This record gives sequence, structure tokens and C-alpha cells, in this order.
Amino acid sequence: MRSVYVFCADGFEEVEGLTAVDLLRRAGIDVKMVSIMGRLQITGSHNISVNTDILIEDIREEADMLLLPGGMPGTNYLREHEGLADLLKKQYEAGKWVAAICAAPSVFGGLGFLKDKEATSYPGCLDGIPVGAYKEDPVVVDGNVVTSRGVGTAIAFALKLIEVLISKEKAEEIAASIIYSA
Repeated sequence: MRSVYVFCADGFEEVEGLTAVDLLRRAGIDVKMVSIMGRLQITGSHNISVNTDILIEDIREEADMLLLPGGMPGTNYLREHEGLADLLKKQYEAGKWVAAICAAPSVFGGLGFLKDKEATSYPGCLDGIPVGAYKEDPVVVDGNVVTSRGVGTAIAFALKLIEVLISKEKAEEIAASIIYSA
């Protein structure tokens, strides 16, 4: 079974994080919401409290994908967390999947993951960060990096993650089950 860790901090964008968690779980992927805040309960950028599954310090296994939702100030907390940076570098350097949406691709940019990649983000969030080519597509996949633009692209992003982790057919099946058409 494929596995994904979704890293969450206070101020994460709820729609981006929870849409990915929901659709990936519908596809049969083992998804764990991971708090970097030292406690399981976190509060999103729109004051919605969420219980995560595990604390970052309790991770004992690798995952097929590491995913970062955007939102503020959540993205800033993700960017500043040294333990998360170490996990992301190890994942990226191993050629395993990393994914981010909205402001969170800036975390990848700060780690140097995007300097030779095509990528997207919420407008302005990659300004001043070395990127191979900035795209305005809803979702961009380049190598082992998946990026997306924001709340309005959250379903397309989650479906693309299903496609890269399982198959295009599975992504189409999940899209049909939620009455989604691109």
C-alpha cells in the first residue's frame, strides 16, 4: 500500500490539506496527517481545529510521498522546521515524491529543489526563488516534484497525486466518484 505524510502546522490552509487527505484515502492510500507543532491538535488558517494522526518526532517509517499544504502562517512554520527540512531533503535526494500546494512550494524553493524544475505556486510565492520555469498550470509535475496553485486547484492536485502514486485510471475513478470534471 502506498503511503503519504501530510505535514501540518497552525495556520495551514484547511481545504488544501484536507482535500488531499480525503481523496488519497478514498484511493486506498495510507495517509497520515503529521503535526510539526508538538501537539496533535492544530488550528488551520480559518480557525478550524483538526486532530492530526502523529507528531513529526514519532515518525518511524519512510513514506512514498511527503506533502505540504499551503496557508499562512502554516507555510512559515513548515519552512522553519529543521526536522521537516531534513526529511524533505532525504526524500528528494532519494528520488521519492515531494508535493506542495499554494505557498508551500516556497519551502521546496528554499531547499533548492526547484532551481532546475518547472513549478507553480500561489501567485508571488516563488518570487525571488530560483525556479527552472514558473508555470501557471493548476498542477505541475517535474521529476519527483508536484506543485499546485491553491485552494481552487486542490481537487486537481489531489487527483494528480493519486495518478502519480497509483495510476491515471484510479485518479479517474476517484474523480467520477466525487462528480468532478476538469
